[in-house]
Amino acid sequence: MHGQFGPARTLVGGVLALGLWCLATGAAVIAADDAGKVRVICFGAHPDDNEFRAGGVAAMWAAKGHHVKFVSVTNGDIGHWGTAGGPLAQRRTAEVKRCAEIFGIETEVLDIHDGEVMPTLEHRKTIVRLIRQWNADIVMCHRPNDYHPDHRYSAILVQDAGYMVTVPFFCPDIPHLTKNPVFLYYEDRFQKPNPFSADIVVGIDSVVDKKIDASEALASQTLEGGCNGSAQLYPADDPARQAARRKQVRDGARNRYASTAKRFRQQLISWYGEDKGKEINAAEAFEICEYGRQPSKEEIRKLFPFYPSP
Repeated sequence: MHGQFGPARTLVGGVLALGLWCLATGAAVIAADDAGKVRVICFGAHPDDNEFRAGGVAAMWAAKGHHVKFVSVTNGDIGHWGTAGGPLAQRRTAEVKRCAEIFGIETEVLDIHDGEVMPTLEHRKTIVRLIRQWNADIVMCHRPNDYHPDHRYSAILVQDAGYMVTVPFFCPDIPHLTKNPVFLYYEDRFQKPNPFSADIVVGIDSVVDKKIDASEALASQTLEGGCNGSAQLYPADDPARQAARRKQVRDGARNRYASTAKRFRQQLISWYGEDKGKEINAAEAFEICEYGRQPSKEEIRKLFPFYPSP
């Protein structure tokens, strides 16, 4: 018995040990047929920020078999005019899970109270571990000059993870990355101390309907207006007004994504060529953070495999 099954048991034991080590350390195990796939992790302060800013490219990456994960740094538990606490956090988690289904990606909501993000060492370590566990090629977040303190401090936490993800004895429980990811900022319109720079602009016409569907799925924030809404926006007892509000939200989302294409038309032409660049109706834009790897245009085309050959 022992002679017959001993080697097999040894092999199985070794495989189990390796599996347990990977789970314990969070090490990324990438299948051989996964070579060449882009791995992207996006951090938004609340359960809706990633979806609004990067839902289009996320769906496009996912459609090509690449790997995208959205992380909400807070649970969004005060982001509504009429409800708060655990029930709202659970509702907003369900909303982003529905968005993840629409986009074909993964999602996670951290258990930090809305409005209470601070750039602490504990939170920095959390962000570093998440980036390492995902084995990220690209990391996205807000810029640090923003109207909302959660946006600002989430951005600082992600900035502070740049480089630190490569330091072996910082969070040594998770294997460090051997190459610093490309860190990108989401588009905004803030001007001081410096305006947004559209270093990468991607047309999202092929998935814009998915992004609009996701906007509607974020009902607590869109249909009901989030913190600054009211019961009159989406009255429970008025189907006609509900239908009108859904149309308003969907039309508003389409116009918002179209405004990015109009704002950065010249950049779209630069990436796609004159004819295609002028035809794009909806887009998303990103700025390269100085604290991550600085990609060449050739590498950007590999990381964003949506552009035509130059």
